[in-house]
Amino acid sequence: MSATPQTLMQMAGAKPLRPVLDECALLFIDFQCQYLSGATRLHEVTAALDVAGRLLEKCRSALVPVVHVCHQGRPGGMFDPETNASDIVPQVKANPGEKIVNKLLPNSFAGTDLQRVLKETGRDNLIVAGFMTHMCVSSTVRAALDLGWTSFVVGDACATRDLPNPVVKDGVISAEILHSASLAALADRFATIITCDEVS
Repeated sequence: MSATPQTLMQMAGAKPLRPVLDECALLFIDFQCQYLSGATRLHEVTAALDVAGRLLEKCRSALVPVVHVCHQGRPGGMFDPETNASDIVPQVKANPGEKIVNKLLPNSFAGTDLQRVLKETGRDNLIVAGFMTHMCVSSTVRAALDLGWTSFVVGDACATRDLPNPVVKDGVISAEILHSASLAALADRFATIITCDEVS
């Protein structure tokens, strides 16, 4: 019988971490209208946004600095800046004084001033949520480790979509499985995965 799987962090004897709000900044990634309809509508997007709204209220009440990242597209394409596709969804739109960082690549740090913006908060840890789990959330959290951040990903405030299975002809990897696998991969070394209820 095989042993129970462990993350690399567990194998290394690392103790489970919990976010301390006084040490955290909240990083919201790509909560944009592009993901609400059409081919890019995400699985259970409404539920994820409801959780993200609760998370945002908690952090604002605790005076946690909030940074919003938005993907910038081109006219006629995804995240079209001439439509509302690039807008932050109303449930989690930025308040006056909250920073908004615009990006062109999945990794929110690439080609942006996000590192400087986060450093200016004086916090060492990040609470991260956003869209899509497997894409911009994952790439940003992986880069954050290289830049010295400790990340807590709020899994129930993230979402993704079905993808074609590249190793099975006409196969599909469901959004539910992709979401879980993406979080599991981050938990192996890059982040602690938590729920909104664990943020207090």
